[in-house]
Amino acid sequence: MLTAPAGLMTYVATRPVDFRKGADGLALLAKETLGHDPMKGVAVVFRAKRADRVKIVVWDGSGLVLYWKRLEGSAFKWPPVVDGVMRMNAAQLSALLAGMDWTRMHAPRIPQPKALA
Repeated sequence: MLTAPAGLMTYVATRPVDFRKGADGLALLAKETLGHDPMKGVAVVFRAKRADRVKIVVWDGSGLVLYWKRLEGSAFKWPPVVDGVMRMNAAQLSALLAGMDWTRMHAPRIPQPKALA
């Protein structure tokens, strides 16, 4: 099971992509179309037309990593198909990859500290 570091910025491409693309093609697509470069330390999640497959592209400090998963007998819970990208936290990413309903995972909001006068 893949676990994401707590501070990893994760973005989900909400429109399905051609799953024949490899790591380089998906990284280029993320940079040019979505505006998020995996080489800059963010993870980008892509979905296939069938909701049972996911690919994630991320730079791990020494190279570009492509994570691919297919669920057997079920499907991933995906946001509605629209143009654009959405953010996901580490807990939501872990739930997505486990095949759980990640939309029920919420990170607690941390209030901004007030400036001392």
